[in-house]
Amino acid sequence: MLESSNSKLIQNKLSFIKGTNIPLPSLVEISNSGMCNRKCSFCPRSDPNYPDINEFISDELHAKLCTQLSEHGFEGVFAYAGFNEPLLHKNIYNHIKEAKKFLPKARIEVITNGDVLNTTRIKKLIDAGLTTLSISAYDGPDQAAEFQKMCEDVNLRKEQFIVRHRYLPPEENFGINLTNRGGTMKNAVFKIDALKSAINETCYYPSYDFFVDYNGDVLMCSHDWAKKNILGNLSKQNFIDIWTSKKAMISRKNLYEAKRSFSPCNVCNAKGDHIGLKHIKAWKELD
Repeated sequence: MLESSNSKLIQNKLSFIKGTNIPLPSLVEISNSGMCNRKCSFCPRSDPNYPDINEFISDELHAKLCTQLSEHGFEGVFAYAGFNEPLLHKNIYNHIKEAKKFLPKARIEVITNGDVLNTTRIKKLIDAGLTTLSISAYDGPDQAAEFQKMCEDVNLRKEQFIVRHRYLPPEENFGINLTNRGGTMKNAVFKIDALKSAINETCYYPSYDFFVDYNGDVLMCSHDWAKKNILGNLSKQNFIDIWTSKKAMISRKNLYEAKRSFSPCNVCNAKGDHIGLKHIKAWKELD
């Protein structure tokens, strides 16, 4: 779930490929491994059949993404997030440093469960060039207070960190933007069924979000935990070719016309129209 500050930045940060009227993404997400050290009840990973894969994004692939985004003037949110715990990647500090070098005007963010954090690592992340550290506290208010103190102890400014209270009860949706994650929550500890028929609602996610999995697969949507709609692979293709591919364009058009009859959107209950309206209007002008 994006915090309000990120939502506003993404909504307002509409830029275009140089010399064209083709919108750039305002959010790039990297799921930098196939692993997480937790299996939260409201996450697809609590399904015993959800795979935990001990593989990580390569240095070469990360560098390719950063350099190609730089060539096109990307200045949005560059987030290490996705379907994993990003701090499990041993090279995360160098990757942040690389992202900051090539994307100096971007907001570099890590979204973490905080389990491996201490003051030394927080300082190392910030020194590498991290703009924002978003920490999800899952174990209660005492843990949230501990994370807060860690950040204050290394003199982080208020805008440099967010402690997200993810320990709330089910009736408060655990403090998250709770969805059925593209229909993958039916066997999770906290079960949410896949939809039996598609809802007739617009969705803007593919208009502003470029989501890269650890193996280079680019997913149409960050809610697609089953990885059913793959637009291309960054190891074999260039960023711009995937972003403007026929498959990506058709997906965007269907979703901003409220046509969710294709997988995984036909079983997904996510509200996808909170941000991205400016991007949709720009894409429509290309039709």
